[in-house]
Amino acid sequence: MAYLFTSESVSEGHPDKLCDRVSDTVLDLFLAEEGDARVACETFATTNRVIIGGEVRASEEKLPGIMDSIEAAVRNAVADIGYEQKEFHHAHFEFQNYLHKQSTDIAMGVDSSDDKGEGAGDQGLMFGYACRETDALMPAAIHYSHQILKRLADIRKADADSILGPDSKSQITLVYDDEGRPTGAHKIVLSTQHAASASQADIRKLVTPVIADILPDGWMVGADDLLVNPTGNFVIGGPDGDAGLTGRKIIVDTYGGAAPHGGGAFSGKDPTKVDRSAAYAARYLAKNVVAAGLADRCTIQLAYAIGVAEPVSVYANTHGTGKVADNALEAALVACMPLTPRNIRDQLGLNRAIYAPSAAYGHFGRTAGEAGPGTFSWEATDLADRLTAAV
Repeated sequence: MAYLFTSESVSEGHPDKLCDRVSDTVLDLFLAEEGDARVACETFATTNRVIIGGEVRASEEKLPGIMDSIEAAVRNAVADIGYEQKEFHHAHFEFQNYLHKQSTDIAMGVDSSDDKGEGAGDQGLMFGYACRETDALMPAAIHYSHQILKRLADIRKADADSILGPDSKSQITLVYDDEGRPTGAHKIVLSTQHAASASQADIRKLVTPVIADILPDGWMVGADDLLVNPTGNFVIGGPDGDAGLTGRKIIVDTYGGAAPHGGGAFSGKDPTKVDRSAAYAARYLAKNVVAAGLADRCTIQLAYAIGVAEPVSVYANTHGTGKVADNALEAALVACMPLTPRNIRDQLGLNRAIYAPSAAYGHFGRTAGEAGPGTFSWEATDLADRLTAAV
């Protein structure tokens, strides 16, 4: 039976995404100095105020210097996003830093493990997913939602007089045929912050060709099905329009609702936190399964116990599209990539300052190395040949 499915994205200037960017900026500061630093940084933003808090660990030699550099780095990140508004300006907002040393109980659980050398930083379950709906092996609705906002951000940043503001949201509803393949767009929603002088017609004229260019040929909707700034006005935006928090856009960060989510957020967490690193590993495995031609769709679930290195479960589901049995695939995945936190970090190179670029436009569906060496390493398909041989 044919059906409709919808996903949304939000831009780097959305208040929650701004907080994700700040948290990952802090994480990158620590990892740039010490690859084994521990960070769990949360951010809150509202009118002319940014507050960070959480737990960190670094050497006594490095810690003071890192802490002293945080405020400038946060302001630079907000400036890069583009906030120079009266009620939220990168140079003028009040900044408060409540980071403190990591709990010794949490540190003990990670540091003291079995012969694998490192336990998981927390219990939990993580999912990875891949499918053939797009060249990026991502669900189409979330993929194109991200691409639209990223393109609009590039246009805004290239023009000092742009009518666009940093805060925006996109939402795409796609039509799927009886075999579960996307065939076109049904409705598109685009809400973007804008200059007070800009009219609805100005905004629609700017964004319509961008959307049409991003979507596959023949997918663009007519004017009545393209809803641009439906409230009629979006001048006040960002943290001045709505408070932001780290980790509130976990569906935007992953698969747009097209696949399960374990519930853990990513931003601000170092890779000993399996909420992040194991979710990256699960995506890496699922993407390589599909890239290898072993399935057209693949869901991977990993689960961990705090302080224990090996996952307590590994699950694969190819949704009836697999070329081998799912249990045989599970065995091959573990054989090709041991899933202890330390091996995940080592194999994917996660102990580096690579995280700020992932804070907007999705952690998945990107290109390995697209934002610099080591970034989005979990998007590589270099495991495909080994998986094929292992099954």
